[in-house]
Amino acid sequence: MRLGYIGLGKMGKNMVLRLLENNIEVVAWNRSEEPLKEVAVAGAVVAKDIKDLVEKLPSPKIVWLMLPAGEVTDQYIDHVLEFLKEGDLLIDGANSFYKDTLRRAEKIKAKKVRFMDIGVSGGPGGARNGACLMIGGDNNDYLEIKELVKAASAPEAFGYFGPVGSGHFSKMIHNGIEYGMMEAIAEGAAILKTSDFELDLPEIFRVYNNRSVIESRLVEWTQQALSEDPDLKEISAKINSTGEGEWTIKTAKELGVDTPVIEDSFKVRQKSAEDKEDSANGFRNKVVSAMRGKFGQHEVKK
Repeated sequence: MRLGYIGLGKMGKNMVLRLLENNIEVVAWNRSEEPLKEVAVAGAVVAKDIKDLVEKLPSPKIVWLMLPAGEVTDQYIDHVLEFLKEGDLLIDGANSFYKDTLRRAEKIKAKKVRFMDIGVSGGPGGARNGACLMIGGDNNDYLEIKELVKAASAPEAFGYFGPVGSGHFSKMIHNGIEYGMMEAIAEGAAILKTSDFELDLPEIFRVYNNRSVIESRLVEWTQQALSEDPDLKEISAKINSTGEGEWTIKTAKELGVDTPVIEDSFKVRQKSAEDKEDSANGFRNKVVSAMRGKFGQHEVKK
């Protein structure tokens, strides 16, 4: 299988490296040159532009976009569609809002180009070592790219969820759940730290992450961050947000579902800049920021 891949950010570059190691041929293009050089050394074919990328693919052509959600994705979909033909397949791997995906699907369908949406979880580390993929689109298209998704994902860490939009919808809800889980972990850490017991938080989270009910990757990342710096002195108490939690809340309201945990966790992020760095709430926020830094390599320093 030969795949065209557009977007070599911290997720895209790592996924391309993994695909190459799993015998998927990749034709890559990126706006900046440095990651192109890196994937070229690993065996990727480098395209000089998007037209060249498409021309280097066999028909039916498969192109994966791994770009920031929103306007950038729209721009590049329009650009790629200039060169794709009937029967070619375009995949959006961004954290796109599912309603944007449905809107794009109509435009792409008019060109008689096939379209799939794949929500990607696991952060840059997952992209490099095996991501979790949530897939929407036509079932026959899914079967066609199953070899590809197996190569990109960890064992059993992918699934076909239904028609176009279902992949990004599932990933959006995943991120809303993530907001609530991270906030609960951070609140627990803040209570532990503020207690009179002078507790060893890295040791507590080490134990939490060994066969307890709350054992998880998030608890593991918290333990790693606290082991590196128990007071999280270099981490900002302001928690940045990329929007998926808010999308989940709005969608839940449209569906008549109450989401108090996710809503409250989102409000904490919105108001986090108001919390003092050296306060208990500031530490709580720092724990959330530290987790974001660990799994997504987000900027969390002061």
